[in-house]
Amino acid sequence: MKLARIALIGLFFISAAVSANYNRDQAMIVAQLNGIDIAYTSVGDVNAPAVLMIMGLSASHRAWPEDLINGLAAAGYRVILFDNRDTGESARLDALGKPSLRWQWLKSATGLKVVNPPYTLNDMAADSIALLDQLGIEKVHIVGASMGGMIAQIIAAEYPQRTASLVSIMSTTGARHLPRSKRQNKREGWSIEKLHDRGFYRSAIPRQFMAVVAAGDRSEQVRTISVPTLVLHGEEDTMLPPAHGLHTHELITGSTYISFPGMGHAMPAKLLPTILDAVKSHFSAATKAMMKVSSQ
Repeated sequence: MKLARIALIGLFFISAAVSANYNRDQAMIVAQLNGIDIAYTSVGDVNAPAVLMIMGLSASHRAWPEDLINGLAAAGYRVILFDNRDTGESARLDALGKPSLRWQWLKSATGLKVVNPPYTLNDMAADSIALLDQLGIEKVHIVGASMGGMIAQIIAAEYPQRTASLVSIMSTTGARHLPRSKRQNKREGWSIEKLHDRGFYRSAIPRQFMAVVAAGDRSEQVRTISVPTLVLHGEEDTMLPPAHGLHTHELITGSTYISFPGMGHAMPAKLLPTILDAVKSHFSAATKAMMKVSSQ
């Protein structure tokens, strides 16, 4: 009876870990990675297959929809979220200076090369790899949105041995022939408190934007991606029009492309169940393919 009781208690704690309920206010852990503080948190069974979520320009982990994260955890994944440098509870790199956003935009628009950024997208990709090392995770599904999708593409290209699969959401290759972005002012007039509550940090934009424009056209790098890839894009996206997602798909051999009517440069709540199903199916197919290769 005593052994049975212990087993039941153990089963309870295992079940609790699997069904842990994520909310964006949960506590973060801060680790020094690549010489800077990076804040992270996770949900789900620590022994489950891992998923790393990478957010976009000026956004912390709080910008990810809670239903998406909880849906992945409920499907049996350990979901790891972190704050990119200059956002959330991670380090502010003000000592690196504040580039002129207008001047960097002008140089990018006219085809001038942007040099000497405070940091690069490759540096941000290295933050992700350092976090995986910190957690002792060898291989992970990478999910990136917007700028986070660019970082995720770099990880898949440069660290394929660490990448189980890639999901690139409303992102781009940076190719110069693609349609220009149209500025969106959806958060115009929001207070600093409201922006931070939703996970957005205007102070991060100059340095992160410079990292994006300094990366330039990454088409040749994206073309080398060989891991299973799912590309998701909104048909109403004006920040990065659908051609950006299509170009990513066209360059990655064997990738899957799904576009969503009514979706702009954000994931609307009504589409989250469909997006979640697509991502889960992609992870499952990638895992089966990986197991098939390892058994040969």
